Amino acid sequence: MIVTLRTEDLPVADRFPWWCEQMAQDVVPSMVSSPHADDFRSEVTVAELGPVVLTALDYPEMRSVRTSALVRRSDPERYGLSIVMANELYFAQGDNEARLTAGQLLLHDTSQPFETRALPGVGRGELVMLQLPRTALPLRPERLNPLLARGMSGATGMSAVFARYLVGVAGVVRRGEVGEREVRRLGEVALDLAAATLASYVDAEDRLLPETRRQALLVRIEAFIELNLADPELTPAVVAAHHHISLGYLHRLFQHRELTVAAWIRHLRLERTRADLADPRLRHHPVHALGARWGFHHAADFSRAFRTAHGVPPGDYRRQVLAAGGTAVDAASMNR
Repeated sequence: MIVTLRTEDLPVADRFPWWCEQMAQDVVPSMVSSPHADDFRSEVTVAELGPVVLTALDYPEMRSVRTSALVRRSDPERYGLSIVMANELYFAQGDNEARLTAGQLLLHDTSQPFETRALPGVGRGELVMLQLPRTALPLRPERLNPLLARGMSGATGMSAVFARYLVGVAGVVRRGEVGEREVRRLGEVALDLAAATLASYVDAEDRLLPETRRQALLVRIEAFIELNLADPELTPAVVAAHHHISLGYLHRLFQHRELTVAAWIRHLRLERTRADLADPRLRHHPVHALGARWGFHHAADFSRAFRTAHGVPPGDYRRQVLAAGGTAVDAASMNR
């Protein structure tokens, strides 16, 4: 189930009560107050992704307190691993408190009291949260307690891989680009990455299941490839060496995919160049320069690969797609 709800769709007087009820239902019961309670403007997207729940929120300045009494009354026994997207967020739980800025990760536990404050800023605050059943993580609570309400960077290591994946999933969910068959798989990967991220902070990678480690490694490899597509020297051997694995093991990681490692690198490069060729802002850039921008060092190799993939040379593709108003269409329709 994926739903997006907006307070602007409700009468002004109903907006804040609705938000409080929605948060109690979809996240966790707490006592909420806000200087904007008279006209509370917010949006929430909730996506049930197999073993986890993804919640994307935007909200004005507010304060939320989860007391011991509320914990005793209702506890879904979940962790929330979130990334702050806009404005600052204060969070306190246990012995820890943090003032988080955009790009930082936050872990909280629904089984313990907490206080959080969305601080004023430019526009509304934004947060993407992954709700994880406590039983789904291979890490004991006492190992994770030091991470609660502690700002963690979302820019390096496994944290960066997890943050990038979570934001990407939130984007496709909000745009309605997720099919029913993909929902559970997206959640399973998110859970594996969350477990690997938290394990990396408490030096407990050895507690992860082999499949979790394999999935986390595969997503790290995919992120590395996408970030280095412009390097013409990017090859499967370079990818394997960067991740300290053998070339054979890298190929085994990809053996259930439709494309080999080398074919996937080529596919991504061709998709990036296809997008650039269809971009009217880049119409004055030579075709070979756009190919070189994405790792095609030789113009002839780029032209041949593009024609094989799309049925027309890149220059012809650019002329036809720009003449059609910049709308990317397949080669068959362009040549009808």
